Amino acid sequence: MKTRIGLLIELENGRVKPANMEMIAMAQSDTAECHAIVVNNGIEQIKSHLESYGVDRIIHIDLASDKQKNPVLLADVMTRVIKKFRFEYLFGLSTAWGKDILPRIAADMEAPLIMDCTTVDTTDSTAVTSQYSGKTMATFRVKGPVKVFGIRPNMREGIERQVSAQVDVWNEPVQESETFTVISTGESEKESAQSLVEADVILAGGRGMKQPENFSILKECAGYLNAAVGSSRVPVDSGWVPYAMQVGQTGEKVSPRVYIACGISGSVQHFAGMKSAGMIIAVNPDENAPIMANCDYFVKADAIDIIPEITRILKHGTPPGK
Repeated sequence: MKTRIGLLIELENGRVKPANMEMIAMAQSDTAECHAIVVNNGIEQIKSHLESYGVDRIIHIDLASDKQKNPVLLADVMTRVIKKFRFEYLFGLSTAWGKDILPRIAADMEAPLIMDCTTVDTTDSTAVTSQYSGKTMATFRVKGPVKVFGIRPNMREGIERQVSAQVDVWNEPVQESETFTVISTGESEKESAQSLVEADVILAGGRGMKQPENFSILKECAGYLNAAVGSSRVPVDSGWVPYAMQVGQTGEKVSPRVYIACGISGSVQHFAGMKSAGMIIAVNPDENAPIMANCDYFVKADAIDIIPEITRILKHGTPPGK
């Protein structure tokens, strides 16, 4: 009998986030059945997308939009779904939403939980994640009827595999939470821009950006690169940018294909959050800054001078003097 794996699918503006495809690929094997759990008010377009990546079954939870925003209520519904369909594993993304929902589900089920996994092997219930500020990668084996894993985005490519998926609609009565009420929700700067943890390219600024207004330089350039804008801890502590933009040990841990560090010294704590980037490019006037020894390429220059030039070239497509 095949192992049943539940996949908590994240949506953005009604569409399946690309990071879900990587998660599906990590779950797939000859001995596993992949069951996607989708919470929204429509399924047809999503069904076609998930089928093209090999999802065997789709469980559609039809919830009103206001109920979808209550994490306590949603975790309770997920717990009931897991029990009904007898999942042995639950995968979700280590995004802001996943970090809110997955621990609640694990607590409700008294299930082991490992977040920010770079690899999961369901044949022996092991997962790999970083430890000690990213200094080492640890492999954990968990036990229990249900195991819960949060998957770090950008760790592998999605694999297309066309199948025909069965759809089950979950429309059982929902128990309102008596202890947790969502009063209002609003779009944060992080949500309105590209998500840090899912971005292919990140343009991050540090103390070397000198003042909060200079982060607009990064944001303009990021628009042409389809990049997310991040920050080291100093600008956040100084109130220049919101905490949602922080990359590092006490911020987001990211794995973009390209990470461009602008005016960032490269402390151990910051490096712990971005060391798994495919390529690291540093822009810093100090050739002795730690980031210079931990990057693939560097420019010995002030980011405030260099980034606008890059933006101009991206905008007009010509180098200086042409």
